[in-house]
Amino acid sequence: MIDFQKNAVFKLTPARVENVGPEVAPLIIPGEQIVLAFKTVRDFVVFTTKRLIAVNVQGMTGKKRDFTSLPYSKIQAFSIETAGTFDLDAELDLWFSGLGMVRLEFRGGADIRQIGHLVATHAL
Repeated sequence: MIDFQKNAVFKLTPARVENVGPEVAPLIIPGEQIVLAFKTVRDFVVFTTKRLIAVNVQGMTGKKRDFTSLPYSKIQAFSIETAGTFDLDAELDLWFSGLGMVRLEFRGGADIRQIGHLVATHAL
């Protein structure tokens, strides 16, 4: 799902944590909690108290899944861009040590300031 060479953009809308939580539950470690969830048509991103988990649903049936775990401790810098009058999308850019930049684009009323605060709380 995340291509560090192309600075890929994913257009995400808010999702209910209880709807996607069971998908990533086996990856959650003791003391870690799911805080926010966002989805595309098939893929989704979960923000926990320790990391960002990106899930790429693959294949025709969607049974094959790629899970990418990006710990906040590896974030070197990040930026948020709020939605505007004509540009209704908000963006989060994350620079990961040794990996590169990931850009996530949010639609559908996502609170980018809340997301930025979550990243700041756990990365700084």
